[in-house]
Amino acid sequence: MKRAIIPAMIDDPYPLLYTQEKTVEVDDMANKEHVKIIRQGIAVWNEWRKKYPEVRPDLRDENFNGADFNGADFNRARLNGARLNDTTLRGAWLNDANMSSVNLRRADLRRADLRRADFSEASFSGAWFDDADLSDANLSGVMLSDANLSNTNLFGANLSSAHLFGAKFTNARTGWTIFSNIDLHSVKELESVKHEGPSTIGIDTLIRSNGDIPPSFLKGAGVPDELIEYARSLIGRAIEYYTCFISYSSLDQNFAERLYADLQNKGVRCWFAPHDMKIGDKIRTRIDESIRIYDKLLLVLSEHSVNAFGQ
Repeated sequence: MKRAIIPAMIDDPYPLLYTQEKTVEVDDMANKEHVKIIRQGIAVWNEWRKKYPEVRPDLRDENFNGADFNGADFNRARLNGARLNDTTLRGAWLNDANMSSVNLRRADLRRADLRRADFSEASFSGAWFDDADLSDANLSGVMLSDANLSNTNLFGANLSSAHLFGAKFTNARTGWTIFSNIDLHSVKELESVKHEGPSTIGIDTLIRSNGDIPPSFLKGAGVPDELIEYARSLIGRAIEYYTCFISYSSLDQNFAERLYADLQNKGVRCWFAPHDMKIGDKIRTRIDESIRIYDKLLLVLSEHSVNAFGQ
């Protein structure tokens, strides 16, 4: 048990607050006066926050299920362990807030400012995060199953060991984001993620995902092409039919390039000599290696290639 001095609030317009300086007991429970203020409504709460910005709100372990906290100022607030299921926090400010072990199932966090907040071990199953700012947030171990993270800013966020089954990442922004020890195989719309910098993709993530991660996502995160190509076979699975090696005559260059572009646009990873061949590569060795690596050999059988094979 600790003691703390709470500042006096003489002539304060809110009678439920303090009327004089006094000593209160501070323990592991929420501050009862802070709880009284928030239950008076967001207008009263935000006005109090403006008047006493030095006070760090303490709302730990309180039950706010179903509450309407749209636009609430929870910057630096202690909300760890709070119950906020089905709560509306649209446009709320939660910068540097302690949200560890909080329950936010089906909560509406659209356009919320969640920068640097600590959400470790929190549960967000079914929550909405559209356009939320989660940059530098600690999301390690969070339950984000079926959460909508579309258009969120995940720049610098730590998603280590997060549960992302069925989560939606449409147009989410990443960069220096940590994706370690995560199963990404069921995450939706990873192909649409906007990579603004490299991210950390752990080997444990490749293993837990059974290598079933969109190559475009891995490439955007900075994973080397060689590792992407061999990822599935490295974890003991045969490479499945999702890549293609194009063999063609140089006289069919224009056709091969159009074919390559169309396949790439459909999500099929392709390789053909003019695009990927490095100076000094031995053509037959490189082709033999590519046939082993890639699932399909697509032969452009034309008059030019037939003539070439006949020579």
